[in-house]
Amino acid sequence: MADVAHAKPHHDYHLVNPSPWPAVGAASAFITAVGLILWMHDIVTFAPLVFGVGLIGIAYTMIGWWRDVIHEAEVEGDHTRVVQISHRYGMILFIASEVMFFVAWFWAYFNTALFPNEIKDVARIAVTGGVWPPKSIETFDPWHLALLNTLILLTSGTTVTWAHHALLENHRKGLVWGLVCTIALGVSFTACQAWEYMHAAFHYSGNIYGATFFMATGFHGAHVIIGSTFLTVCLFRAVAGQFKPTQHLGFEFCAWYWHFVDVVWLFLFACIYVWGAGPTVG
Repeated sequence: MADVAHAKPHHDYHLVNPSPWPAVGAASAFITAVGLILWMHDIVTFAPLVFGVGLIGIAYTMIGWWRDVIHEAEVEGDHTRVVQISHRYGMILFIASEVMFFVAWFWAYFNTALFPNEIKDVARIAVTGGVWPPKSIETFDPWHLALLNTLILLTSGTTVTWAHHALLENHRKGLVWGLVCTIALGVSFTACQAWEYMHAAFHYSGNIYGATFFMATGFHGAHVIIGSTFLTVCLFRAVAGQFKPTQHLGFEFCAWYWHFVDVVWLFLFACIYVWGAGPTVG
């Protein structure tokens, strides 16, 4: 009777077991947001501690949730063909929501950049001087470090595609080395962007150019870090032999996400670094 009670239902759908991770993840995200707000406004001295506790909770949620999903796929066999289709739809919708997230930052940037001398907005003219970029701002040379970062990300898109094709051909060594190269390029991008931020001639606060620049490029940088983490998890799973040519949703979604990060950067490079650098003097 016990075996009958615990037998899996004979259908292609996955009835998810009760899980604490949605509640834990939501609570951790809320604590992180509260800590960040308190820290940015310098309201309380222990704000960084609140922010850190929230980040630890988010990391714990990611590790636990990913572990459970891998267990469902590898051990329980819950990821049937029908379930995989639903997962693909879910990932597509998630990336679509991320696209709209960046649309908001591009909107904020172009709202000011295209109309720096809007006569109905006296405060805007006072800040921008009626031109974009503002004359008081020393912008980055787009053909220096920004171009290098663009080449790094484009190359990383090539290496993750190499890893994907190696997986489809069941070439484990190519899969592992493709992931290693992609992770190394992602870390290099983050290091270059950190160096760029440390040498910026403008700040986040006090000017609309700095606010829009750091929000757009900073959130993209956060996505690169998230994607690098995603790739690292896939690397460990590849070494463990968990990916098969016929079933590798985890890696497939990781590749989708990384290509999304690449495309967003191309728009950032073209719009903010090249077009937003202003006229070249010479």
